[in-house]
Amino acid sequence: MVASTVSPPWTYTLQLPQDPRAPGVARATLRNVLRVHGMHELTEVAELLASELVTNAYLYSSGPYSLRLRDAGRGRVRLSVWDTDPRIPAPFRWGMPPPEELAERGRGLYLVTLYAECWGAYPMRGGLPGQGGKLLWVECAAKV
Repeated sequence: MVASTVSPPWTYTLQLPQDPRAPGVARATLRNVLRVHGMHELTEVAELLASELVTNAYLYSSGPYSLRLRDAGRGRVRLSVWDTDPRIPAPFRWGMPPPEELAERGRGLYLVTLYAECWGAYPMRGGLPGQGGKLLWVECAAKV
């Protein structure tokens, strides 16, 4: 019997507390997941994207949040961040012009729009507390 060289699709979800160390834990987890799945070339961009999304979830939501990593096929990874704040930020609603040169906010999500292959957002509505909020997602791909 010949072993298959194609790995099955994978998904990991990391639940994060409202703790200033959580974004660092998320980045370390992302690096490990990409390494074990042979996606080293995505690490730099994926880490930038995840860092911005996870840090925003920590800063702008009051409850727990999560990072989901999913194999999107063809050398791509999808990063999704769910948090309890229902407001979808500007770049995920209608795009965003570059921030002013001396702007103190808005640079991180602008970088997301520059480096992600694609991105989107979904409002999350649920009947139980903690099920609302939003989900922001981005994809990055290996350069061929």
